[in-house]
Amino acid sequence: MRLTILGGGGFRVPLVYGALLGDRAEGRVTRVVLHDLDAGRLSAVARVLAEQAAGEPDAPEVTVTTDLDEALRGADFVFSAIRVGGLEGRAADERVALAQGVLGQETVGAGGIAYGLRTVPVAVDIARRVARLAPDAWVINFTNPAGLVTEAMSRHLGDRVIGICDSPVGLGRRIAKVLGANPREAWIDYVGLNHLGWVRGLRVAGRDELPRLLADPELLGSFEEGRLFGPQWLRSLGAVPNEYLHYYYFNRETVRAYQRAEKTRGAFLRDQQAGFYEEMKHPEAAALASWDSTRAEREATYMAENRDAAGAGEREEDDLSGGYEKVALALMRAIARDERTTLILNVRNRGTLSVLDAEAVIEVPCLVDANGAHPVAVDPLPGHATGLVCAVKAVEREVLSAAESGSRTTAVKAFALHPLVDSVNVAHALVDGYTSVHPGLAYLA
Repeated sequence: MRLTILGGGGFRVPLVYGALLGDRAEGRVTRVVLHDLDAGRLSAVARVLAEQAAGEPDAPEVTVTTDLDEALRGADFVFSAIRVGGLEGRAADERVALAQGVLGQETVGAGGIAYGLRTVPVAVDIARRVARLAPDAWVINFTNPAGLVTEAMSRHLGDRVIGICDSPVGLGRRIAKVLGANPREAWIDYVGLNHLGWVRGLRVAGRDELPRLLADPELLGSFEEGRLFGPQWLRSLGAVPNEYLHYYYFNRETVRAYQRAEKTRGAFLRDQQAGFYEEMKHPEAAALASWDSTRAEREATYMAENRDAAGAGEREEDDLSGGYEKVALALMRAIARDERTTLILNVRNRGTLSVLDAEAVIEVPCLVDANGAHPVAVDPLPGHATGLVCAVKAVEREVLSAAESGSRTTAVKAFALHPLVDSVNVAHALVDGYTSVHPGLAYLA
C-alpha cells in the first residue's frame, strides 16, 4: 500500500513514519512518498526516517519528490500536512493580528482566517488533482485550519477526504485517566467543530462518569483543561471544552499574554526548526537525535502563553507525545483492512448536528470501516455552544467564498463576523495588513 505525504519535509513527518514501523500486518503501508516544495527540507526529513528505519525489518520504502502529480499518481492514501507560507507566514499572521489587539493564533480568530485564505486555494488544487490522478485514494487532512480545509476539499472529493486532529483524543485520554478508566474502553461524547468542541460525557460500561469528575474540584484541577479553565467554569458549563476554547473564554488574558511574550509561537517554531534544518545540512549530524530533542522542546512549550495566563504550570509528561499520527494510522487501518473502529474525526455533517447543513464539516465520533467514516448521531448542543458553533461556521463559509471569488469585501466580512474580532474597522485593517505581507493573498481584489 502506498502512502503519499504532502508537506513531506515538515517537522512532524517522522512521527507518522515511526507509527508505521511497528505495523507488519497484511495491507500495511509498504511505500511512503514524501512531497514538498523545498528539496532541502525533504532531504533532512528523509535522513531522519532512514535512521528510524535502521534495523527495522520490512520498513516502508521512502522516496522523495518535488513533483506533486508524480507524488499523487498511484497513491492509496494521501496525508495532507502542508503549511502554505511556511512558519514565516504563521509568524506574520500572529504579528499583524496582535498589532490590532486581536488574537493571531493559526487556527483561531484573525490568524486562522488569514491562514485559511492562504491555504484554501492550494488545498482545492490538491483535491482536484487527487480526483484526477488518484480517484480511489483516501485523503487524510491534517492541514490547518483542519475543519475549514477539509470542507473545502470535500467539495471536490466528497466523503473521501477526512480531517483529523489530536486535540480531542488527548482530551478524552486525560479525562479517562483522571477517572481511572481505560481510554480504549471509554466512549467519548464529543461534538463541535475543529478546535471548537466539548466533551459532554465519558461512558464506561454504559455509565457516564463525567458527572463524577465535574462534582469533584480536586479531580477537576488535576489535569490540563482543569488548570486552564478552572474547576468553577467547567462545572458551570457542565462539560469539558477543547483546550482551544481557552482563546474564546479567556480571550483578553490570552491576547495580553501573547503581546507580552518574547516571541509569538510561530516565530519561536520558525527559529527553532530553522536551527534543525540548518544542522541537517551537515552530513555528520545525528539526524534522529537532533530531531527528537527539537521535538521535545516544541511539545513542552505548546500553548505556553495560555498556561501562563491561567497559571496552569508546565505540561505533564504524558501530554508531550503528540498523537495525531496514531489517529491517522488507526484511520488508515480501519479503511484499508475494514478493521472497524470509532474515532473523533472531521467529516461532513449529514444531519448529525441539526443546526448545520448536511455539507458542513463537523468534529464528532465516527464509526470507521472500509467505506469510510460515518458520523454518530449526537444530542443537540446547549444554546451557548450552538451560538458559537454557528457563528464560527458562518465565518468559515465566508472564508471559502472569499477564496473562491477573490473578493476582498467578502474577506473583510469573514474577519468582521468572527467573535474574536471586535470591529469592522479592525477587519479592514487586518485585510490591509495581511495582503501587504502575504504574496499568497494577492488574489483578493
